[in-house]
Amino acid sequence: MLNRLLLATTNKGKIREIKELFEGSGIELVEPEREVEVEEDGGSFLENAYKKARAYYEVYKIPTLAEDSGLVIPALGGYPGVFSSRFYSLEWGGVEKVEDSKDKANIRKVLRLMEGIEDRRAYFITFTMVYMDEAGLWSEGRCNGQILHEPKGSGGFGYDPIFQPEGYTKSMAELSPQEKNLISHRGRAIRNLLKLIKMLK
Repeated sequence: MLNRLLLATTNKGKIREIKELFEGSGIELVEPEREVEVEEDGGSFLENAYKKARAYYEVYKIPTLAEDSGLVIPALGGYPGVFSSRFYSLEWGGVEKVEDSKDKANIRKVLRLMEGIEDRRAYFITFTMVYMDEAGLWSEGRCNGQILHEPKGSGGFGYDPIFQPEGYTKSMAELSPQEKNLISHRGRAIRNLLKLIKMLK
């Protein structure tokens, strides 16, 4: 079984959540000394996860865990989708100026585009991948919900303040880390991935 994995990200929010999800797994997670520049121009979340995992593996030469995730809103034709982290800068829907943070600019753009739209269904999706020696394992996780009319809560990161998970009255940003990890797209993907890792000899 794998006992050491490099994290192919420098995003502190992602690192924190992934480490929480790996607690008790017996697998050591290693943070990269520096960011590896990866052109995330894949047409799917899985393709982007693969590109990140392979790029970091080629630099550090140890089995690498990467993920790509995003928010999908059917009423917006699937956007932000694979463009979730840089949605604010897309010409589609109009460029949103970054006044404070990229996360907040992304949220402002989504709320602006969703004004007057009744169908507020949305889902978060994550693809995680472990890459090693030209081989890999991957898993998927999804969390259904809806887009709120305004941000709520200060926890989490990204689009969490405007996403209300199915069956909840709180936003993702109002949930405790334990509650979020139990239902989140990332939590589901990592738990599935850990099952696959344990099957390795």
